[in-house]
This record gives sequence, C-alpha cells and structure tokens, in this order.
Amino acid sequence: MKNQDRDVIKCKAVVAWEPQQPVVIEEIEVAPPQANEVRIKIVSTALCHSDLYCLLKVVEKEFFPVVLGHEAAGIVESVGPGVTEFQPGDKVIPLYLPQCGECRFCKSPKTNQCDVIW
Repeated sequence: MKNQDRDVIKCKAVVAWEPQQPVVIEEIEVAPPQANEVRIKIVSTALCHSDLYCLLKVVEKEFFPVVLGHEAAGIVESVGPGVTEFQPGDKVIPLYLPQCGECRFCKSPKTNQCDVIW
C-alpha cells in the first residue's frame, strides 16, 4: 500500500510561462508536504486582480513560470511533520501572503505588510 502523504501527486494548474502571453492549463506535480506544511486539494479557485497584474504588468522574466489562482477553497489532502492544527479531510480556505523574509516588516510580527513584495 502506498503512503499517499509522501507521494508526489499530479493535478491541473493555470500556468503563466512568460509575461503578457496566454496562460495554459497543464498537469503539474506537487511534492509531499514538508515540515509544517499542508498539501491542499483545491476544489475551487479564481483569478483576482493580483493574478491579472502579475500576468499583464510584471515583465521580470525571473518571476515566471508562475501558477495563478491563489484565492481558493479546498480540502486538506496531507500534512507534513509538525502540523497539529489540521488533518486530512479538513475543509480550508488558504491564505496567500507572500513575504520576502528580509524587509523590516518580515523581520517583525507584521509580515503581512512586506514592503518588498507589496
């Protein structure tokens, strides 16, 4: 019997390979969750203004490829070591707040105000 928590899974994603070009829906591989990570089966997602900004306004090639659609709802598929607040089967709404890890906000409790990413 396979240990699904440790298997790579395949799913479909909206991928932007380069700026200002059409997106493609393709199959991608998602690694098992690492320590303190949760892998979520996305049930529904949407593209928002920040996705469109990324696709239409960001011109730095190093930002691409990128999977779009970070506003989502899903079900916890598996959890990594150290995760205690979630378990497989939990319904969740993931929150994506990018952080550079280097600015004054990321080095404080105010990581949601990262002034490098935002």
